[in-house]
Amino acid sequence: MAACARLCGVGQSRRCRRRERKNQRDPDTDPELDLDEEEERIVGKMQAEGSARCAADTAASGPGKAAISMPGAATAAGTSVNGLGGLELPDTTKTTHNTLLDLPPEILVAIFSSLPGTALPNLALVCKKFRQILNTETIWRRRCMAEFGMCEDLRKMEVVGLSSKDLYVKRINPRVKSGRFMKLLPDYEHMDYRDVYTHLLHPNRHILGLWQPDIGPYGGLLNVVVDGLFIIGWMFLPPHDPRVDDVMRRRPLFRIHMWETNKATVECMYGHKGPHKGDIQIVKKDEFSTKCNQTDHHRMPGGRQEEFRTWLEEEWGRTLEDIFNEHMQELILMKFIYTSQYDNCLTYRRIYLPPYLPGDLLRPGLFKGTYGSHGLEIVMLSFHGRRAKGTKLTGDPNVPAGQLTLEIDLSRPIQLPEIEKQQSMEELSRLVLEVHEQVQRENNPVQSGSTEPGAEGQGGGGGREENQNGLGAASATPTTTEGAEASASPLPAPQPFVLPLGVMARNEVYPRTCKICFYGTGLIAGHGFTSPEHTPGIFILFDDNRFGFIWLELKSFSLYSRITDTLQYAEAPTLEAFEEMLKSMQSWTS
Repeated sequence: MAACARLCGVGQSRRCRRRERKNQRDPDTDPELDLDEEEERIVGKMQAEGSARCAADTAASGPGKAAISMPGAATAAGTSVNGLGGLELPDTTKTTHNTLLDLPPEILVAIFSSLPGTALPNLALVCKKFRQILNTETIWRRRCMAEFGMCEDLRKMEVVGLSSKDLYVKRINPRVKSGRFMKLLPDYEHMDYRDVYTHLLHPNRHILGLWQPDIGPYGGLLNVVVDGLFIIGWMFLPPHDPRVDDVMRRRPLFRIHMWETNKATVECMYGHKGPHKGDIQIVKKDEFSTKCNQTDHHRMPGGRQEEFRTWLEEEWGRTLEDIFNEHMQELILMKFIYTSQYDNCLTYRRIYLPPYLPGDLLRPGLFKGTYGSHGLEIVMLSFHGRRAKGTKLTGDPNVPAGQLTLEIDLSRPIQLPEIEKQQSMEELSRLVLEVHEQVQRENNPVQSGSTEPGAEGQGGGGGREENQNGLGAASATPTTTEGAEASASPLPAPQPFVLPLGVMARNEVYPRTCKICFYGTGLIAGHGFTSPEHTPGIFILFDDNRFGFIWLELKSFSLYSRITDTLQYAEAPTLEAFEEMLKSMQSWTS
């Protein structure tokens, strides 16, 4: 019994009872007795090995720790000896496995806030705890801010929609008239960011960005942005002619917002009677259309005459009596009749801002320029190797929107003469035509089978009017590496500049110094884009935000100034996407 107590740890166990039965059985006929003895030898061996290991540990750690180390020494098989000398197997149930469910709620909120909003509904299906946490406003507010730039606090929002003080004013009563405009405000107190994201921002994400409306030859520039609790389509208009350095004007064409129900409402903002019912339809990828359902809101009590006078004052900043040029009066009246027939039922196509590459002569972007009797127009300047191209975003009956208005050869700089000789138109023409003839000789084998008109510098269009300025000639574009080498060279010191005598300029206020000049071509055409002709000219870089172009055949000067407004969601995803967009723009109006 003493041996049994020593092996089993305490009292009489199954092994002790088995030894008693052994004395009562025949050792020759009972095979179980041999198994019991074998088991006893194995247990005894394991006990001895454990005791020897404990003694070694005690000797290594010192005599003061012997009483503590002996009882719980570990065996080679991973077992241990309990306090009474018995074997104790490892308890695997004591190991804890941490999961997301064990994290504090504030940590889960931080994790979920970094996920895309489109993944959160699927995450809510995992368990009840996740679904409850995803009801936290912080998560959806951060998604609205990160994905759509929305930063206003719904609970503190007082001025909604932005910026135009004549249209958007602070008010408490949701139905209040303010001058000519009336604005209906939804009930913001009962809204949350999840509803705004789910029903307003995410479903309409495809129309955010920069767009060009299909308004015949006139085109335009529309920027659809998230503005407070609204998605607003802002039409950008050039300043009044000829103030090219003034800031751009903006006019809201439509807006989308939440009403009391969880449904987005589209409103047309065109006309002078305030917001009214409208509709938006996504036609296909990178194209959508708008429709006004209440066109009577666009009419004025005084009829078409009052509408024309109001439009003329907003578009040109003057009355018809102030415009003495009869041809300019005809152009203005033609534009009013053509554009007003659409009643804000338009189709828009996506456009991108030109990407900036190291080595570009200046930062590409959008510029507003003078175009004679047509007023100010918007031009996109982009760089393509050794070429710089100016593409019209707004156009005129002579050269429509979407076409190239300028093309500059950055590998052919022109050295201006001294300031006294710059006033001579003959001297400037001689310098430009020498380069033009050289280009013609170099390109003659390639262009021998070309059907494009305007092969000569000043031929075939001498009778055209000053307002027929237009687009640049197309030619083979060299590699980007060659263009980077040409543009990366340091610019010479600024030199004096003055327009030659006899050159017409809409704006007499222009810079008197320039950095560098290049040979270039522009396109002029007759009414209806008939008989287009590429004509030589000279590109003048004044500074990083202004450049000019002298049209030799027209004896006209165009001044361009950079548009500094922030245009959201307008960056091209890739350089290839921008190049494809430029090709598509020309086909829209060809």
